[in-house]
Amino acid sequence: MTEPLRILTTEIQPWRFLKDRAESDLGFPLEFIEMDFNSAQRSAALDPASYDIYDQCFHNLDIVWYWRAVQAIDTRRITHWDDLGELSRMPGAPGRQALGDIPASRLFVQHDMTLSNSPTGQISMLPTFYNFDSFAVETTDVDVDRDIVSWAELLNPKWAGRVALVDEPAIGLFDLAMALAASGQMSFENMGNMSVEEIDALSEHARSLILSGHLSPFWLRANEPVERFLECELKLASIWSPTIVEMKRQGVRVRQAHPREGYRAWHGGMCLSRVLEGEKLDRAYEWLNWYLDGYAGAVVARQGYYMSVPERVKAHLPQADWAYWYEGQPAAHVLKDVAGRPAIRAGETRSGGSREDRCRHIAIWNSTMDEHNYVVRRWNELVDLAATKARTNRRAS
Repeated sequence: MTEPLRILTTEIQPWRFLKDRAESDLGFPLEFIEMDFNSAQRSAALDPASYDIYDQCFHNLDIVWYWRAVQAIDTRRITHWDDLGELSRMPGAPGRQALGDIPASRLFVQHDMTLSNSPTGQISMLPTFYNFDSFAVETTDVDVDRDIVSWAELLNPKWAGRVALVDEPAIGLFDLAMALAASGQMSFENMGNMSVEEIDALSEHARSLILSGHLSPFWLRANEPVERFLECELKLASIWSPTIVEMKRQGVRVRQAHPREGYRAWHGGMCLSRVLEGEKLDRAYEWLNWYLDGYAGAVVARQGYYMSVPERVKAHLPQADWAYWYEGQPAAHVLKDVAGRPAIRAGETRSGGSREDRCRHIAIWNSTMDEHNYVVRRWNELVDLAATKARTNRRAS
């Protein structure tokens, strides 16, 4: 029996809705190993023999490439390489002026095995899906498009006790940094690569927000905000697009903010384990090519994600879905989620407009900073503090 191709991934990949179709098309089995962001990153860097494909985000490359856990990808073996959009592979693409780990800045493998934006025939990670994130707002008595126009809203005392950040230092930390900068409480020489002093100052702001009761406990898994919004515990929170879709499906009145300062963007991708060779390596390339062929892009579109090969996706999406998710037009009728359940109401529009509009409005990319290890230590202190305070409050009540 053929050994399965092992794909180390996270919950942002809707692999359960892709596996059967992919195995049928490819003719060999797939095994998906799902972990949270931090665990997946650690396994990818330290144990490349435990997986064949690493499915994560570009801001993780500084770690897995540093440890030489993954090998270069030959673009000549990528069928749709020339179909990739500019944002995914061109250093001069829209959003290039944004801060942080711009995908193209670490896409191409140079002769000395460093990574840069200078095109070569080898890449570090195959660009797949991406998005532009901000925060979710429960819309009862709030006109989000008119009234929630800045990251600073996360710090508005009006929402004290009903604000939560995601527990991922390369994500949640920047949500807070954007809020502190937008409110004038902090400035950064380079927000995408903070100094120790800036990290300490940001951590002290966060500590005060936790102790004062403004920030609720952080969330780790994408289903947690759904439950907490349903229970009316939260009004604003760091959010991922699939979570917004799920909240809409369950009847939560929610909308993503469109901050004037810009989005926090991220780009997913897939790497090849350094131990891959021979027939297993050939199958890995088959999987990469299948993923960019269009079907997978149509699936992730219903989570609110864009794919690096949009024209391939367009051929697999009904016009109404394409118009809503990619063009920012009102839903022509009720649209279904990734599991085929009604989720988007007729007439509803996606906040921020079309893909082109949104990609021109990037403030910062998810980033792994030079002081990443220090960031993780300080961040974990904040997460623990918020959790401890919440437990204390429950006992007191």
